[in-house]
Amino acid sequence: MSTVRSGHSDLDRYVDALYTDGITGLKGAFSREWVEQIREDMMSAFWDAIQRPGGAVGRGPRRWYVETHPQAFRGFVELVTHPWIVGMCAAVLGPSYEIVEIGFDVPFQGAEYQPWHRDFPSPPDSYEDHRITSLAFNLTGVDVTQDMGPFEIAVGTHWDDGRQWKHQMFPPDQLSPRYEERAVRKFPQAGDISCRSALTIHRGTRHPSPIARPVLVLGVDAPGAGHAVLHDLMVTPDFYESLPQSVRDHLVCRTVDQLVPVTQKHDIEGLVMAGRP
Repeated sequence: MSTVRSGHSDLDRYVDALYTDGITGLKGAFSREWVEQIREDMMSAFWDAIQRPGGAVGRGPRRWYVETHPQAFRGFVELVTHPWIVGMCAAVLGPSYEIVEIGFDVPFQGAEYQPWHRDFPSPPDSYEDHRITSLAFNLTGVDVTQDMGPFEIAVGTHWDDGRQWKHQMFPPDQLSPRYEERAVRKFPQAGDISCRSALTIHRGTRHPSPIARPVLVLGVDAPGAGHAVLHDLMVTPDFYESLPQSVRDHLVCRTVDQLVPVTQKHDIEGLVMAGRP
């Protein structure tokens, strides 16, 4: 695993890129062997979730999102203690940042274009004050190719107001040319990690490949951002006690004697019927 110093002098260019484009990333953050474990854990969790009602939420044809528990991933501690991730969280969200969500998105062969969207309505802190209060870290489980429905993001759109949009998340069709003009497709390799504002307008694209493309999602809030109520991270007492104090200080979770499947509260209405543009 590569390391990156967490001092602000090393993070300035990444923070600047995040504030300018709404997304930034670090190449080779983790070893390919470590990522392969994460990929296996994501696919195991998917096959378990798809068999129970509400376990996997549709995000369009042949595309699902699964929210799960930290213990589902053998590399959870390595993920949330990576110096670059810690540094980005502290620099953007403040020293008391909150880890509120872990899950993954997975498109399969036959997935179609999603409509342009953001993951939740923009708060006044963002559309008025241009402040980022929530981060989404994404880590691909595979080397992404053109036929794997690469993630497409309209850079610089995280400050768009959006209060008049459907659900305050789906811009009207007349704005599509603006997003297509700004669209950049991402082709990360196993081991790369990205950091974005979930307000930046984005979409998944068509996926003709027979290879599934699971993507880990780590959601982190500034204090008061409020997204923890949409999630329900659970850990067992022994797992919680095994965590470094530096992780416990930031993890918003409850301890339970036995883990139960997450009942997902963050269902992005409007993606289920997503098709090609």
